[in-house]
Amino acid sequence: MPAMAETATSHWPFMKMHGAGNDFVVIDGRTAPVSLTEPLVRALSDRHRGVGFDQLALITDGDDLTVTYYNADGSQSAACGNATRCIAAREMTRNGSNTLSIEVTGRGTLQALRNTDGSIAVNMGQPQMDWQNIPLSQDVDTLSLPLDRSPVATGMGNPHCTFFVDDIDGVDLGTIGPEIEHHPLFPERTNVQFAQVIGPDHIRMRVWERGTGITLASGSSSCATAVAAVRRGLTGRKVQIDLDGGTLHIDWREDGVWMSGPTAHVFDGTLTHEFLASL
Repeated sequence: MPAMAETATSHWPFMKMHGAGNDFVVIDGRTAPVSLTEPLVRALSDRHRGVGFDQLALITDGDDLTVTYYNADGSQSAACGNATRCIAAREMTRNGSNTLSIEVTGRGTLQALRNTDGSIAVNMGQPQMDWQNIPLSQDVDTLSLPLDRSPVATGMGNPHCTFFVDDIDGVDLGTIGPEIEHHPLFPERTNVQFAQVIGPDHIRMRVWERGTGITLASGSSSCATAVAAVRRGLTGRKVQIDLDGGTLHIDWREDGVWMSGPTAHVFDGTLTHEFLASL
């Protein structure tokens, strides 16, 4: 467990960002030394008593820009595509560049770029499709898991379980999501997606994220769903994915799974000494 949170000042700056409604607190640890505890992350994630977020991102120094992600329950996440795009957008604006390398703890170096339309793209790397790398608890067919509705398992640095359904609005995501997240087949828990194929290049998706719950969007989940759809022969490798919070575009290329979409830097704020001392 990391040491209790400390800063060089009595106020702790942070940024609030979102990508298609998938929202984040971003803390730049390059400006002041910061360490995190699970109780602190959980307190910050509280939308009534804290700031509120789906994930928290901590930026630190490294050969490239280095980021560590945390879920709302305080656990670490190895991948967060929308947060990566948000951070890339800010850094590219600060640096006056259109490309950026980001070192993501547990996932490796990801490449980001600014598209000509102003949207931000990130290469989330190659998917994992072998049961050991996702990981699963046993050797099963990852294209048709031994669960009701035969979902697809995919790794994008974090595990994903994708169900393809005919009526996405009829899915009780709040009940099924946590059941699948904690299923014994997933030793590290899993993100859960329900997807309805609209056409060969169009998917509607809803998502339950491990350690957080229902979210308006998820970048890694969108990548995993696109990969699962290609493997099932349901779509091409380039798809539009409509989520509750907006639209993302996924392109599974030879060099990895690229994801593009909108980003927003909503506001900057500070955590007070009073809040930090209360934890």
